[in-house]
Amino acid sequence: MRLDRQAPYLRIFCSTVFVRDQDRSLRFYLDQLGFSLVTDNRIEGGGRWIAVAPPDGAGFLALVTPESGSEDYGLIGKAKDLVFITEDVNAIYDEWRKRGVHFRHPPQPPTWGGMITSFEDVDGNTFALVGWDEVSREIEAQRRAVAEKLESERRAAQEMEIAKQVQARLFPQTLPPLRTLDYAGLCIQAHQVGGDYYDFLNLGRDRLGLVIGDVSGKGIAAALMMANLQANLRSQCAIAIDHPRGLLRSVNRLFYENTTENAYATLFFAEYDDSAKRLRYANCGHLSALLLRSDGALERLDSTSTVLGLFNEWDCRMGESRLFAGDTLALYTDGVTESFNDAGEEFGEERLVEALRRRRGLSPQALIAAIVAELRRFSPYEQSDDITLIIAKGRGG
Repeated sequence: MRLDRQAPYLRIFCSTVFVRDQDRSLRFYLDQLGFSLVTDNRIEGGGRWIAVAPPDGAGFLALVTPESGSEDYGLIGKAKDLVFITEDVNAIYDEWRKRGVHFRHPPQPPTWGGMITSFEDVDGNTFALVGWDEVSREIEAQRRAVAEKLESERRAAQEMEIAKQVQARLFPQTLPPLRTLDYAGLCIQAHQVGGDYYDFLNLGRDRLGLVIGDVSGKGIAAALMMANLQANLRSQCAIAIDHPRGLLRSVNRLFYENTTENAYATLFFAEYDDSAKRLRYANCGHLSALLLRSDGALERLDSTSTVLGLFNEWDCRMGESRLFAGDTLALYTDGVTESFNDAGEEFGEERLVEALRRRRGLSPQALIAAIVAELRRFSPYEQSDDITLIIAKGRGG
């Protein structure tokens, strides 16, 4: 099929063969010639329209039984201009003869090269079976091209699966234990790899880093930038562990230097002190974190700076809050709130807050599973964006 749309799509649809008994002819084409049934339908007026097709190619034959006494009825058995082409006339000839097909003569070389024979159907319609050296070479070239394409697709799929496994290992594999906080995270990628990122960083001295981010773009490019961001964060944590603001400045500079001009990432970085139950955070152009207090009050931890990666000179402001027993903190990406239903409505922040309120008694891991299940019910379509969530709950300690 042409993809340029410069001219309307056009091809031969079908050729008509007039037959006396459609069922009898159908059995000949299916059983003896090995054709496939394209359609067998009753049409207006009580007629029947049957079409069959050979194994390869786009055209097919319509088997039509005309009314007795009609002009078309006199054409039964008179078809003689239809030509089938194959790369191996002798092989088809031997196979069809074993099935009882009547050939008028064995295959023979014509003056223009190749091989030709002719056969009849049960009504005496005559068809030519032709092999042409140039066509045979073209068929073989196409077969090689298809095989190479399939092999290329197989390798690409294998490499994508490896990339998926590698990226899965970039997400946290262990959760540092804390006395006053239960927490969990999940990323469900829309494709095999994606640009969403979450992490739990052991910052030492009873401190935990909670990180969630969304890299611009999709697919392999976004996955590579996600890996770059994760590597920058983890490497810089070892250097600027006591200075979150300086840590993020270093991460921004590295991300800016190592990515393309228009690449950026939204990021929410929080440092939780297990002893003081204190949360220091920077919201770098990310969606507002939701802090649901034990009494039902809602606080939004809004942006404290712009996104990472667009500017070499960059700084952020740190916010601060406390997490007490019964409080729930939710960090998420837009794959959660921008999922849509049949009416085109987004799930939105309000529904997310209500889901958090209804199921606030669940553990973080169970709460994430419940929210994802609610998202699936709300938006049953194929997932179009990564869905990433972190839930942290304060507890006594």
